[in-house]
Amino acid sequence: MTRSTLLLTALGLVFVAGCNRDAGSAASTDTPSASKKLKIVYIPKNTGNPYFTEVNKGFEEAAKEIGADFSTTGPAAADATSQVPIIKEQIQRGVDVIAISANSPDALDPVLDEARSKGITVITVDADLVGNESHRDAAVLPADFNTVGTSQVELLGELTGYEGDFAILSATTDAPNQNAWIAKMKETLKDPKFSKMKLVDTVYGDDEPQKSTTECEGLLAKHPGLRGIISPTSVGLAASAQVVDRAGVFPGGPHATGKGLELTGLSTPNQLKKFVGTGAVTAFQLWAPSNEGYLAVYLGQAIHLKKVIPAAGADFETKKLGKVKFSSKLELIAGPLVKFDKSNIEKSNF
Repeated sequence: MTRSTLLLTALGLVFVAGCNRDAGSAASTDTPSASKKLKIVYIPKNTGNPYFTEVNKGFEEAAKEIGADFSTTGPAAADATSQVPIIKEQIQRGVDVIAISANSPDALDPVLDEARSKGITVITVDADLVGNESHRDAAVLPADFNTVGTSQVELLGELTGYEGDFAILSATTDAPNQNAWIAKMKETLKDPKFSKMKLVDTVYGDDEPQKSTTECEGLLAKHPGLRGIISPTSVGLAASAQVVDRAGVFPGGPHATGKGLELTGLSTPNQLKKFVGTGAVTAFQLWAPSNEGYLAVYLGQAIHLKKVIPAAGADFETKKLGKVKFSSKLELIAGPLVKFDKSNIEKSNF
């Protein structure tokens, strides 16, 4: 993985004109009418989360490029229904495109149906409506969700020598992406390769720093011989890193038991640079979050103007990402997972 691939700078997406019926292309060169500014809103899971701040940068960049009217608003907490009143507000505003990182796979269905009935295009970003995909037009995902869980278990295996008890510190119990990843982790553990690794606990920090801190402290107290923790959420991993660093239980730490505890998961490089430096975190993974927002703007524009009709297997041509293919559930993948450690973390600034 090259630095340029990791830090994809959105230089513009070019939609290939027309639709190749044989290849199933879904792209267009048309741009919005100059007489009407497209109104796009992004609703993250909650405000104050550094991860969604990075996603938002992609929205801002792409919206500026196409001349769209962009805004963002979100709930204070990532509860299952906290986004409902915000969606209703955006319907009243008369926005053209709602992009949302869903807090629940089903609690938003009625209000999203209402939005679509009024001609609003709905794009899920980062967290999809798992099992309820018919209530949105398309989805932009950060990575292939089918590979995230496996990749996380594989990385922890590399760090621990594929042995020992470990726990998961997740976001909310209703977070569809988290639950999909955890399910895949459990499935991956059935492979004989991971027979000496055992998942002993799963806790939820609700993507709140204090609760995540408390949950991590609880794991250390309940499982003193814990070999690893996977926290596939930026808030949870950053909070856990502080706990592990302070407790000194990481490999080589002053209070490490045996080989020490390996902490990994998903987070932004800037949040974990300090802890990679101290040794509290050896390695973790993520993608380029801004690409999600960037791709969502162009996809939302194309769908709303009826220049693209999402179809399973169709290609969506982009200048920087190349051809991105719609899945059977009309999902587009914004990029691959990247491993961060001492070798590359200082080169990354997000």
